[in-house]
Amino acid sequence: MVRILFVHPDLGIGGAERLVVDAALALQNKGHTVSFLTNHHDPDHCFEETRDGKLAVKTVGDWIPRDIFGRCYALCAYVRMVYAAFYFTFFLSKKERFDVVFCDLISLGIPILRLARPNPKVLFYCHYPDQLLSKPGSLLKKYYRMPLNFLEEATTGQADGILVNSKFTSRVFKETFKRISVDPDILYPSLNTKYFDDTVLEEQDHIAGIPPDSFVFLSINRYERKKNLPLALLAFEKLQKLISPHEWNKLLLIVAGGYDDRVLENVEHFDELEDLAEDMGLRSKIKFLRSPTDREKLFLLQRAQVLVYTPENEHFGIVPLEGMYLAKPVIAANSGGPTETIIHDQTGYLCDPLPESFAAAMAKCVKDDRNCERMGEMGRKRVQQRFAFEAFSTKLDNVVTDLVNKGNEQKKLK
Repeated sequence: MVRILFVHPDLGIGGAERLVVDAALALQNKGHTVSFLTNHHDPDHCFEETRDGKLAVKTVGDWIPRDIFGRCYALCAYVRMVYAAFYFTFFLSKKERFDVVFCDLISLGIPILRLARPNPKVLFYCHYPDQLLSKPGSLLKKYYRMPLNFLEEATTGQADGILVNSKFTSRVFKETFKRISVDPDILYPSLNTKYFDDTVLEEQDHIAGIPPDSFVFLSINRYERKKNLPLALLAFEKLQKLISPHEWNKLLLIVAGGYDDRVLENVEHFDELEDLAEDMGLRSKIKFLRSPTDREKLFLLQRAQVLVYTPENEHFGIVPLEGMYLAKPVIAANSGGPTETIIHDQTGYLCDPLPESFAAAMAKCVKDDRNCERMGEMGRKRVQQRFAFEAFSTKLDNVVTDLVNKGNEQKKLK
């Protein structure tokens, strides 16, 4: 049995959070002891497993500001995570023993985590280099980011093991962190399919306002501009010209996503999308949902006919796997992680990130129900064969066990 602590900045609702929760469940199922240390955990805005006691969660440093007058988000996030690392090293590790610390998103705490006794191994999961997620800005921002970018590379290289979520991210990692000589290991995110298989939805999980005979296109993503959500709306508008009025009358687009009213971008972008739908005259044909629960999300995935996934160069993308497992064809941008999960014209469509391209693929789905169902069935089989939770669990278990064994061998040599 290995004792593992997951250190994560904000245990909210998102792809990175789903990955670490699934990783914790996987290792727990393998007989290891797991727990979480985080800067923020809101029981009303989190995955069920971190709320119902299945996974132990400790919150520290939430009093530290998330921004400074609407700026310096990265700096504040780094400070919050460094505080959590100090808390672990100089307080928590003296009360509890941990063999491995699994951290992700922010690497600045790694050198501090390595000071803990009795020398836990640090495993870093790189979803994507943080410096590449920062939008270009003024000269002042460039100088502000320079030390942060340097520290990100220097501290990432101090981890005992490094994992990435796709071949795409592996290439980007090596191009970005040229001074890190280690090739990261690829651990594809997976689905805890047992939840999908065992959950029985009840009447209160159903979402009102969806006509029973409607053909539903579903988009699931956080309300962030980088997720390119306007593409789904613009494609839906162009779809009207590609199908008959009878077909159009049955269509509905549902946009559901993580929404945190503490995050200004979530609030602003949600309003922008509502205004765009209004300007296009499609407000009655587009339904917006904020932070659906896990059960509501499952209802939406079961109810929809097609999943529309709009981000470009997405690092991996767990939502396409969820759609495929529930036998829905997925229409996605032909870049990044989705090119490793979706097979074009077999489990969905990989398109140029243009409204015309997405609309053409959406029209094919509307006009050919049988092919739509066939692609959905093939998608489910692909997830079962290539992205099964058991394979994910076994690989992660091997990585963690190997880390601990190497550490024990090094101690013996000393």
